[in-house]
Amino acid sequence: MTTYKELHGTNIEVRSSDPSNPVEGQVWYNSTTGALKGVSISATGSWATGGSLNTATQNSAGAGDSNTAALAISGTTAASPGGAAKTESYDGTSWTEVADVNTARRYLGGSGTQTLALAFGGGNPGGLAVTESWNGSAWTEVNDLNTARAAIAGDGTQTSTLAVGGPGAAGPTESWNGTSWTELAALNTGRSRIGVAAADNTSALAFGGQPPNTSATESWNGTSWTEVNDLNTARYDPGQSGVATSALAFGGGDGTSVFGVTEEWNGTSWTETTNLSTSRSHTDGTGSQTSALCFGGETPPTTAATEEWNGAGSIITKTFTTS
Repeated sequence: MTTYKELHGTNIEVRSSDPSNPVEGQVWYNSTTGALKGVSISATGSWATGGSLNTATQNSAGAGDSNTAALAISGTTAASPGGAAKTESYDGTSWTEVADVNTARRYLGGSGTQTLALAFGGGNPGGLAVTESWNGSAWTEVNDLNTARAAIAGDGTQTSTLAVGGPGAAGPTESWNGTSWTELAALNTGRSRIGVAAADNTSALAFGGQPPNTSATESWNGTSWTEVNDLNTARYDPGQSGVATSALAFGGGDGTSVFGVTEEWNGTSWTETTNLSTSRSHTDGTGSQTSALCFGGETPPTTAATEEWNGAGSIITKTFTTS
């Protein structure tokens, strides 16, 4: 029988910890855990179970740039149905409760990273204009939105964010420059409870929403919105991650059903890919198209479940067993 060394020219490496930058085909024995492990590259994206939120939550906001560093901000909980003040931070394994926002709320927007974030709008239960800035340890109130509203969405950085949509037909858009909000061109199809993916306030993608339940997708160029190709599955309250040219939409609902459907945007059209393990609406997400996080939502009931997305081409570490 051919040995591993004959095939690869080396023996299986014995290490006290997993390598920090493994390559495809690498195999090693972790002497600390007693596990034989190896690395492969994923051909398609997939969802994996992550650490659960400390408190089951829906209608929250998210901030973060990967599936290993994120914030879950406010939302609806059993103890605070009108809106919670809690914030949780994710490190790739588990969630930790950190400093509360100053104004408890739900259906709010969020942007930025785990250490530099923005939370804006929302309701408790009426629409709010309150904006708060996160410095990694505490929230500080800054200048309000021009239009108070709940069921809002947004994305970008702490100093360059878009806030989009909300109740009513106007579909207002506001741009944050790090100091104040400026009203800009509205969506072509006014709606609330949408998904938004953006790197900053000059380029964004808005998709889904209601009423009525829609698959509409629009692209933002810094000045105006343009209708582009629709989602394959119409829905509201989807989770989202990525940027205007490379986005991910997952979960959501249509009023009668909740979905696990995941779709990838390539700058031109949406393609269905691997479903969430747990179908849910009223969820939120953070990250990129290749490294995303989905957390909370309503299955029903309200859930604390978290899933981590690794896109096609991601490194997958496997533990070999005898079964």
